[in-house]
Amino acid sequence: MSITSAIVLFAVIWFMMFLVVIPIRLKTQGDMGSVVPGTQAGAPEHHNLKKKAWITTALSAVLWGILFWVITTGQITVRDFDWMDRLPPVSES
Repeated sequence: MSITSAIVLFAVIWFMMFLVVIPIRLKTQGDMGSVVPGTQAGAPEHHNLKKKAWITTALSAVLWGILFWVITTGQITVRDFDWMDRLPPVSES
C-alpha cells in the first residue's frame, strides 16, 4: 500500500466514523426547551464537536491500523470477493 492509499483510506474511515459519532449525545434546542426564533427545534444546542473529533480520530486510527495490517499481509485479497469467477486464473510463474 502506498502512502497516498494509506492517507486516503484513513480519510475515508475518519469521515465515515465522524458521521456516525456526530449524533451521539446530541442535545437539540427542542430537547433543551429553548428554541431560537427562526431556527428548527432539531438544531443542535450543545454539539461538542471538538470532543467528537478526537474520539473519531482515535477510533479511526485503530480501525485504520487493523485494515492496514489486513491489506498489507494479504489476509484478504480481491480474489476473495470474486464470487462469479470473473477474474482470470492466477499464473503459476
